[in-house]
Formats: sequence, structure tokens, C-alpha cells
Amino acid sequence: MPSPPSLSSSPALQGERVAFTGVLASMTHAQAGELTERHGGEASEHISRQTTMLVVGEEGWPLENDGRPSVKLQEAQRILEAGGELRIISESDFLQLLGLTEGREESRRLYTPAMLSQLLDTSVHVIRGWERAGLIRSVRKVYRLPYFDFQEAASARRLSELLASGVPREELERSLRDLPGVKQGQGRPLEQLRLLAHHQRVVVRDDHGLKEPASGQRLLAFDPQTEDEAPDEESEPAAVPFVARTTVPDWSATDWFEEGCRRYADEQLDGAVEAFRCAVMQTPAYPEAHFHLAECLYRSGALSGALERYYAAVEHDHDYLEAWTQLGCLLTEMGDAESAADAFRIALDVHPEFPDAHYHLADLLTTQGRDGEARPHWEAFLAHNPRGPWADLARQHLSLDRE
Repeated sequence: MPSPPSLSSSPALQGERVAFTGVLASMTHAQAGELTERHGGEASEHISRQTTMLVVGEEGWPLENDGRPSVKLQEAQRILEAGGELRIISESDFLQLLGLTEGREESRRLYTPAMLSQLLDTSVHVIRGWERAGLIRSVRKVYRLPYFDFQEAASARRLSELLASGVPREELERSLRDLPGVKQGQGRPLEQLRLLAHHQRVVVRDDHGLKEPASGQRLLAFDPQTEDEAPDEESEPAAVPFVARTTVPDWSATDWFEEGCRRYADEQLDGAVEAFRCAVMQTPAYPEAHFHLAECLYRSGALSGALERYYAAVEHDHDYLEAWTQLGCLLTEMGDAESAADAFRIALDVHPEFPDAHYHLADLLTTQGRDGEARPHWEAFLAHNPRGPWADLARQHLSLDRE
């Protein structure tokens, strides 16, 4: 397909019949339709020979469940092959055409791991696994805290889901090559697909647990507990035991840390705890190992042990933002609201724009009936993260506060 004509000569949409496909990152399809009509165009829900422009959304990719391009994109390709006049453009180009720089900034907004977790309904440790595997790359880092491009993360999730459902890699690659962004030289989705197809430790979660996209193999923890062996949910275990082994590899602290991450991704919590403990035995001043050990202990129900490990993480790295936030969340859960608020405020002293800390501090203050103190933190959170379930809850609290 030939490259789309330059958009710089089209100041508005007068005479254009515009359709949209895929999920838009900056607005809903209905809002895009209203915007089209305000700029002199006509919005259409379907593709026909009268359609002059198809806008491809940039949240994930417009791919069907069988891996093929969306129905609208396929129909647009057929019209072009038959000699029809139709432009297929990206959402960013559409916003540029209308001079909407704010919308373009929204589509490129950056998110922390916790924020992505809420938006993508994917656990934080899976998102961290994507980063370690190279599927997603931090655009910005504030100390140890990574900020990610939402589109790249959404792309990784969608491609993972399609591979996990059995769609052949070759089919996905053909579909990706038909997308406007890839045709214009954006090779990142193809690189993500190659990583997913070859990296045996990249996993996705479905209703039944974890699965490797490349093979479809279900990942199970070793020696799963029976009902009789399952711990009492009301009581905290005294300790998480080491897993017995006949030989101990001669590994470095980094090797043990990577092994812990691998076991954590496979839901082998006891094994992950053992590996992270081995890492900090070799290198006590290893903040990330303490942090991940805290995460595993928390998921195992050992709250006191998790608390101490979060404290160890921030003792070795005072600017460890995620550790301060998780420490505050755990202290909140354990009923120590004053210490929790201190942890969130320390995180904000280190990084005043940290949206996660604003959210959790606002939530804590609201729970205590301190709505006036919570308001600026709700507002600060929304300024950085105006979408998703956390944003909806923030708006709800601000609305109630005004009543």
C-alpha cells in the first residue's frame, strides 16, 4: 500500500468521511466522532467506498482474536487494492491534523508499574517480568522507579494474549506489517513479537493461572499444597521455610535474584523466597532483592516478615520509591495509619509528582475523614493519571467532597 499523503495541507476535515478502528488512546470512539463533526467531517461506524479516512487507534493494536487485522482495516485494504481513495492514518497523525497537541500528549502519557497494573488488569510482578525480558522499556526513571509508555505495554499484553490463545506467530507478523505505524517504520511491535515467541520465561495470566505464550504450556508451582496442607487464612505463618536441596549452586547474588524472579513469575513462592534470601545473604545491601523478598513474603501471608524486608529495602536505598509506597500500604493494612502516612510522605519528599503515593495518601486521609487534606493529593493524582479505575475513584471522592 502506498504511503498516505502528507497531512500538513489538510487543516480540517471538511468533506472527509472518517471511521475509526482499534482502541483510541486519547479518547473514546464517540468523542472522536463528535470531534470529527466539529471539524467539518462526517463520522462513520462502518467502512464503505464513501469512507475517505480510517484512523487506527494506538492503545494496543487493532487485531481480531484470530490474529488478523480488524474487519475495518481489512475492508479498507480491499478498497485501496481496488483503486479506491482512502487514507489510513494513525491516531497521532489524526490529532496532529486537528492541531490537538494535548490529545497527543495524552496518548503518550507515562505510567508507573502500579498504574499499568490497574489499567491492564495485569499483576505488577508480570509487568516487571516484561521489563526484565525486554518486552517493555522504561521511558523515564526516577531513582529506581520506572515509567512506561502505555501503548508499548498494551501492545505487549495484546500480543501475549494472542500467542497464548494459539494464534501462530507468522499470522501475527503478517497482520502487524499491515498496520500503518509498522509500515511507517515502527518496528517495535515486531521486536516484541519475536521476544514473546523466543523468550521462554515471558508469561501471561488467564482465568486458570500462568501460561507461556510461545508454547501454550501451563505453569504450575512445584509440590502444590493439598486442601489439608493449605494454611489458615486467618493466621500468619511463623516463617516461610527454605526448600530443601541436595546441592547449592555456586551463584552470585545477581544469579540468585534472577532465579527468584523466575520462580516468582512461575508462582513458586517458597522457591522464590529461598532464592531472594540467598541473594541478600551474599549481598546484604541489595535493595531490590529485599524488596522482591518482601513481595513474596506478603503474598505468602507473612506480613511481619514482609514489613521488615520493606524496611530493609529503604534502609539500603532511601530513595526506593516503590518500597516506600508498598511499606505504606502494608502499614495501612496492619492498622498503623500514622506510620503509613509517614511512608507515603517520604516517597513524595523524594519524588513530589509520584502518582502512586498521592493516591494512597489521599485514600488513607479520606478513610480517616480528613477530606480537606486528601483533596490536593486526589487532584495531584488525577493530573498525572486521568484514566483507569483509580482515576474514577479519585473523581468520585472529589465529587463527594464538593457536596
